[in-house]
Amino acid sequence: MNGILVLAGTPIGDISDAPPRLAQELAGADVVAAEDTRRLRRLTQALGVQIGGRVVSYFEGNEAARTPELVEALVGGARVVLVTDAGMPSVSDPGYRLVAAAVEKDIKVTAVPGPSAVLTALALSGLPVDRFCFEGFLPRKAGERLSRLREVAEERRTLVYFEAPHRLDDTLAAMAEVFGAERRAAVCRELTKTYEEVRRGPLAELAAWAAEGVRGEISVVVEGAPEKAELLDAAELVRRVQVREEAGERRKEAIAVVAAEAGIPKREVFDAVVAAKNAARAGASQAP
Repeated sequence: MNGILVLAGTPIGDISDAPPRLAQELAGADVVAAEDTRRLRRLTQALGVQIGGRVVSYFEGNEAARTPELVEALVGGARVVLVTDAGMPSVSDPGYRLVAAAVEKDIKVTAVPGPSAVLTALALSGLPVDRFCFEGFLPRKAGERLSRLREVAEERRTLVYFEAPHRLDDTLAAMAEVFGAERRAAVCRELTKTYEEVRRGPLAELAAWAAEGVRGEISVVVEGAPEKAELLDAAELVRRVQVREEAGERRKEAIAVVAAEAGIPKREVFDAVVAAKNAARAGASQAP
């Protein structure tokens, strides 16, 4: 008979949040696959658990090579417990590849539900929770990051991201550029830990705060795009920007306000203004 694959959730911070079944599963596993075996050792010591089975590492660097080995153990009847450093395996952590391989072999997959940084951040954000989507980590390169953000610029659901602390300021600045400086968001830091902090505010304000330096595990929750109040063509967008410029506003601020009023990304208004400017230049150069 085939064995069983158990995806075991682990605490995202406070060790007392460990689900009661976690200790039982770790103690009774034939194989424990851990993202970091050193963290697993600290976890079992804190829980007072003695692992009787074999412990192997299973992380991004060896996931592809180790998956067949674990599937072979499962086919042989082993109970394999998969744990990652924090939260649920396969959610922005190793696990998906093994689950897919196990399902293909008709091996039972179950879970020990545990803490989730995604749901915890969402619940604490103060933003709508009735509909949301999880976007994981954004690309590290600035251009790719902007492209990914533009793909969801009109997404109405609340967005949840993970981010590294040293990239947080750049990410929030990019979000402010694409989603709008006034779009509401929440930065959730060190959830369930001693220095837990939830910082709420407009994206531009959060970006300025993060520029001073932020530490810890980070989740970012961003309000979904507002419903478009009206559909404006490019000519009307340009006209509204010109009216504001003539009133003394800087072009950058005028574009931001018009974009917010229209419920569209600033990039759309900026592109319309640039296109109109280029068209005017082309017309002037062709004039006799």
